[in-house]
Amino acid sequence: MTPRVFQRNRRWDRLARWLISVGGVGVIGCVAVMLLLIVWMALPLFGKPHATEVVPAFTAPAGTPILAVGLDDNAEVGFTLGGDGFFQFLELRTGAVTARVPASPRAGKPGVKLTGVSAGRHLEYALAWDDGSWSLVRIAFRSSFETGRRQILHQVEILAEMPAAVTMPAGGAGQMRAGEKGGAVLVWLDPSGATFQVRRSVVKTDLLGNEETAMATYEIPVPAGSVTAFTVDLAGSTLYAGTADARLLRWNLGDDRAELLEQVRAFEDGRRITALGLVFGDVSLAVGDDRGGVSTWMPVALYGEGSSRRMELIHTLAAHASPVVEFPFVQSGKQLLSRSAAGLVRLDHMTSERKLLTLQGSQSLDAINISNRGDHLLALDRNGLLHLWDLDAPHAEISWKVLFGKVWYENYDRPALVWQSSAANDDAEPKFSFVPLIFGSLKATFYALFFAVPLALMGAIYTSQFTTPEVRGVVKPAVEIMAAVPSVVIGFLAALWLAPRVETAITGVFLFALILPVAFLLTLALWMAIRNTRLAKRVGRGFEFLPLIPVLILAGAAALALGPAVEKLLFAGDFKLWLFHTAGLRYDQRNSLIIAFALGFAVVPVIFTMAEDALSNVPNNLKAASLALGASRWQTVWRVILPSASPGVFAAVIIGFGRAVGETMIVLMATGNTPILDASPFNGMRTLSANIAVEIPEAPAGGTLFRLLFLSAVLLFLLTSVLNTAAELIRHRLRKKYGQF
Repeated sequence: MTPRVFQRNRRWDRLARWLISVGGVGVIGCVAVMLLLIVWMALPLFGKPHATEVVPAFTAPAGTPILAVGLDDNAEVGFTLGGDGFFQFLELRTGAVTARVPASPRAGKPGVKLTGVSAGRHLEYALAWDDGSWSLVRIAFRSSFETGRRQILHQVEILAEMPAAVTMPAGGAGQMRAGEKGGAVLVWLDPSGATFQVRRSVVKTDLLGNEETAMATYEIPVPAGSVTAFTVDLAGSTLYAGTADARLLRWNLGDDRAELLEQVRAFEDGRRITALGLVFGDVSLAVGDDRGGVSTWMPVALYGEGSSRRMELIHTLAAHASPVVEFPFVQSGKQLLSRSAAGLVRLDHMTSERKLLTLQGSQSLDAINISNRGDHLLALDRNGLLHLWDLDAPHAEISWKVLFGKVWYENYDRPALVWQSSAANDDAEPKFSFVPLIFGSLKATFYALFFAVPLALMGAIYTSQFTTPEVRGVVKPAVEIMAAVPSVVIGFLAALWLAPRVETAITGVFLFALILPVAFLLTLALWMAIRNTRLAKRVGRGFEFLPLIPVLILAGAAALALGPAVEKLLFAGDFKLWLFHTAGLRYDQRNSLIIAFALGFAVVPVIFTMAEDALSNVPNNLKAASLALGASRWQTVWRVILPSASPGVFAAVIIGFGRAVGETMIVLMATGNTPILDASPFNGMRTLSANIAVEIPEAPAGGTLFRLLFLSAVLLFLLTSVLNTAAELIRHRLRKKYGQF
């Protein structure tokens, strides 16, 4: 080689080394950037909530004492309700009063004043007048663009009126809820705390279309203790009460009488219940006590489905330093707003049990109201100053316990691991446990590898060590071509062609798994008996599989033919019904067996190709030495070839695992996508990758579900990375033990 050619080759070598290095670093950099991107998108899930005062505190409108405050969803217009029965609307950015509207026709009459106000749902108030009558009103806001710019218009709607009653003297406390067609339910507690009075008005229409109001009144005696706090659900059908001796009572309110459903001792340490409120959805009851404790309770069927429901402690939240006096209504998920006697306001999330925000003014806060979306809060302190906060707690429902631990959700009889990102109504809480998805990914991978690994490894061993080069030259390319079949095609065939046929012939499928080994053993026994005959010797060495092909076909045909008879004999003609009644297992058409066939079909080429290459690359001198020492071909494969090729075989299995755990289209189309924790082969699952594909079209950008999908991508990335790293370490140990060939 001339010096000129040598120098040119060196230049090309340096260029190639540089290009390879740049390419390798670029690949690593792209993977790192991809990981950083998905981590960056998921990080806001664990951000710390914060509150900011939008404007400096300003003095509330002068006049009578303020009993309630409120604001619109845009935090532009607020209002105060005074003891004279008038709403005063004001601009929250400037504090200027824009309107003064009576809450009822009674307002403004000489000597008529409000004696009490109780809040119901958002911007809905029950007003107690000093003449004994009650009104239920609601503030409605709407946007108008009639003047060329957006204006927030307000309206006071009277939902129901309840006339005065002689049996309801001044004093006491009451709550009022709207019924159908202008009717209402009023629950009033006398000052002694020993008796409730329920008044229900119902508007009825006769055959001529005339409307008349029917009034029903009845009393509810408190069976034990004196009531210190009570609340009524928004439908006016259930009454909850707490007593001074820490009892919780629950009544069903009928048209003419009440039924006491239960009374339960909430606390055994002598604390006193001071506040009750219902979490959005009217399922969970918030309980506050004189030690500042905050907890939520829910009717639960403790002894299984069909048993009577009993109030049970579900969640315990962080405590206040002073007694809890109020739970203002919050219409944004399962957030819980509480106010203590010291005027401290705290926002928590019930399900995640996260303490989100703590608010306080220059003095203690007396009247508070949170916007419909839960992003603004208006409060009045004891100095008469109004405070407006901007609340930022976008992912309050997320915590590590919610993602990976058992959580007691509403309408569940026990804590559970559940993924359910949406529901039919707005008051149902989303459930974001990753455990069913991780379990589904591992379950699908297990069944796929259970089918693929023996088939691929045995095929690789036979092709590389027992058959002829001619057969190997046909089989190996054919198996490798299987890897070119698109995943969507495999998933489509598995879901629409394979699954219905397996369901129809499920007994035959299990019979085939029993008949095939027996048929092979009988065939091998027969072969051992006739292998020295002239007919057997015509089958050349390396073509022993040819006689087994008819056996395979005949065993399959026999299994399918005998399937209906066996099902009728052993399973009363219906295997799926027998399975449900005997083992309590449901048979889903798209189940783990289908995934084993379909996903295993996709994994076989990967494992087969790499394992066959590893086995074929073992030096022939090792094989020859083993045979020369008298070992059989199988002994040589088992004791010499496999240990020597074990690093490559192990790498093949791990790469097949990575191929299976990251597959999307097959598991998306052929599993049923049900996120359940059940190892049964007769039902499906939902994997992390399929969950991303299913949920991402419905996930609002920047929302909790959107970021959780990125977090699940991080988990999938970490899962494969950890497994591949562990596999690489094991592979290096095997290479060190058996040598490098």
